Amino acid sequence: MMTETKQINRFFLLACGPLLGLLIALLISGTLIEWESQSSTITTDSDILTTTGNIAEGLSQAENMAKTTISSIKTTAELYHKTTSTMSSIVKMAQKAAVSPENIYDDRISSKLGTPFQTIQSDKIKIQLYKMNPGTYKGYAMKIKLKSTDAMKMTLGNDKLGGSETTLHAVNRYGAVAGINAGGFADSSGKRYPLSTTIMNGKYLTGFEPTFKDLFFVGLNSSGKLIGGKFQRKENLDKLNPLFGASFVPVLLKDGKKTTIPTKWQTSPLRAPRTVIGNYKDDQLLIIVVDGYNESGSSGATLEELQGRLMKLAVKDAYNLDGGGSSSLVVNGRVINNPSDGSLRPVPTHFLFFK
Repeated sequence: MMTETKQINRFFLLACGPLLGLLIALLISGTLIEWESQSSTITTDSDILTTTGNIAEGLSQAENMAKTTISSIKTTAELYHKTTSTMSSIVKMAQKAAVSPENIYDDRISSKLGTPFQTIQSDKIKIQLYKMNPGTYKGYAMKIKLKSTDAMKMTLGNDKLGGSETTLHAVNRYGAVAGINAGGFADSSGKRYPLSTTIMNGKYLTGFEPTFKDLFFVGLNSSGKLIGGKFQRKENLDKLNPLFGASFVPVLLKDGKKTTIPTKWQTSPLRAPRTVIGNYKDDQLLIIVVDGYNESGSSGATLEELQGRLMKLAVKDAYNLDGGGSSSLVVNGRVINNPSDGSLRPVPTHFLFFK
């Protein structure tokens, strides 16, 4: 508001300049209007005519200069408005050019997925849902742009260690717009515990456990970026400022390249329902949930098939989350995938997304 006031003041100073000049010119010119005192007396008609003529001539000059001043003000105003309009156009063009590379990249990766059958958008998040059917399996892809660091969270089953709940229950309980199952788990004494290193709200749930065998950690950092990999030392993971995350096996892509899938996971099971999370180079997320009618290895997708699909979709890093009967995709309170158990399996960790 202060800037607009200064601009208006400058404009009217410029506009009134010619008028002030007119008054000064009249004062110093040869045409002067003299007012006689009450005691002075005009004695002849000639004097009256001369004085009247001088006044008329002065008024005529004043009128001409006023017209010139008005014209100058009008010209200045038009120039001001044209300049303002031009600057506004330049600003808009610059803003459009600034986001153009981002839009071009998004269009390119989106075109590889096809046409979304559902889009959810708010000032915190943008979600686009796609169907996947490359021929050997069927599933769904969910591309997510996190616009806020609180648009994604990880939750514990019923908010307690050892607890478990379905993704649908977690989504409804937290008022989330979407959710998937997260890390692996181990059962003990009728309770279901998260597997290996698990972080909630920036704190280690059961302490740090060095990565062993094929395990990895995946989650989000305090800047809302996907982080993951194998960590032998706690300080190496701490450097990434993890906000939350869980563990499972194996890593599928790292820096846009395929990783070696352990022999065990190539065949046990061969095919299965899958849940995968990855990120693009612009930090958008891609989640793939593959359907399968059981966990026997005869339905769903192989990890090698998913690696190839992720590469074609230009994903940078990708991690295989818990699958089989645990695979869950819930959007707007509705189960999107077809759980292999016939219904959703209660699990201890979930990744939830919020509008």
